Amino acid sequence: MTQEMKAIIDELNTVVTTVSAKLSFMPESDFESRPQPGKWSKKEVLGHLIDSAHNNLRRLVVGQYESKPPHIIYERDFWVKANDYQYESGENLVLLWRLLNHRIAAVLASMPVEKYSHRCDTGKGATSLKTLDWLAADYVKHMKHHVNQILPGSYAITYP
Repeated sequence: MTQEMKAIIDELNTVVTTVSAKLSFMPESDFESRPQPGKWSKKEVLGHLIDSAHNNLRRLVVGQYESKPPHIIYERDFWVKANDYQYESGENLVLLWRLLNHRIAAVLASMPVEKYSHRCDTGKGATSLKTLDWLAADYVKHMKHHVNQILPGSYAITYP
């Protein structure tokens, strides 16, 4: 494992531990209220992070063994709607998010260094081919961006 990957894993674990603890104290009413009509609630933002974890976990695993870069596209609005996160308990959502991210950290920790440069096609335009190490680093940045929507001011980050 490289120092860069170790730093990504450590940061991922720290974010998940810190945010999970804070979310466990959030009243359900705060978690499910929408900031504006048509905008996601904090539950749905966390649901988006759960979906992102599912899709990135798949990218990080499949990208290691496919000979051709796998094409794994994530349609965020469809996933959030299909999973109907608004009507799931906040406690269950936090637990699922935490467990998925611990699994991602474990996959990253066991990934052979020579696999870091394997690519995955995220389907996002001309620059959709991304290396697995790039996806890991971007995943943590993306997570922090959305955590700021749930817990404003948690991280100093501009994304993308």
